[in-house]
Amino acid sequence: MTIYYVQLLTNGIIAGSIYAMFAVGLALVYGVFKFINFSHGELITWGAYLTLMFSSPLFSLPLYFAVIPALVITVVIGLAQDFFVYRPLRQSNPIAILIASIGLSYLLRNAIRLCWGSDLQTFDLPLSTGLIFWGIYITKTQILMMLSALLFFGILYFLLTKTLLGKSLRAVSDNMELSSIMGINMKKVTCTIWVLASVFAGSGGILLAFDTSLDPMMGMNNLIKAFAAVLLGGAGNIWGALIGGLFIGIAENISVAFISPDYKDFIAFGLIFILLLFKPRGIFGIAGGVR
Repeated sequence: MTIYYVQLLTNGIIAGSIYAMFAVGLALVYGVFKFINFSHGELITWGAYLTLMFSSPLFSLPLYFAVIPALVITVVIGLAQDFFVYRPLRQSNPIAILIASIGLSYLLRNAIRLCWGSDLQTFDLPLSTGLIFWGIYITKTQILMMLSALLFFGILYFLLTKTLLGKSLRAVSDNMELSSIMGINMKKVTCTIWVLASVFAGSGGILLAFDTSLDPMMGMNNLIKAFAAVLLGGAGNIWGALIGGLFIGIAENISVAFISPDYKDFIAFGLIFILLLFKPRGIFGIAGGVR
């Protein structure tokens, strides 16, 4: 029985590491621009589908090489969102930019359906074979997911704490107008935020699709969990979003031991609701900027 619970915990950490990737990208944008980007979920979907396209017979790239152009295009989509939609609306009513992000989400999701259809699709991966460590079953794909998440979070930590660009990013998130007056290159910082958010979303979508399947709603379904993780950790707090994502992944998988798997989302969000009743600002509090 102990092995069973350790297996559920392992599954929760795997799922939570991917939710955390989605949530961190969302928190980055919120921490600087102070708006909720509903189209963030579609970057998740586009990353996965573009990888499928570049690894298909149409391009015939080896799967792990196909990830590179897929992420590049996902980043371009993220930058285009900001340049053509969000930047012109940045000084307008916050409701306008919220509605724009919802509309952009529908547009990008239906573009997926137009290009690839609505049927479920999967990657044919040799990494789907399983390994057993001390009685715990885990696939090579899941090992790749966890190692990739650790790598991305390690790079992000180094960028934010050890580089001049990271310090500039944090300064802009604290006070955008003052940072501009102090000579910080706002275009460079803005570009960096959208690149990071797009890479985290697209990479998370690719890793998730490796382990499960692809469908046009995968971004929206996981965006809800990313929102919950950001709220749980404290809006704008990057490391809080990471912890929030892990919490959701672990909670929904541990709950399988007590209820039907069909209700695991209910248990995860129910626990979050109860926690936020007592800590409405999240575990680490609402950050004034990227932290």
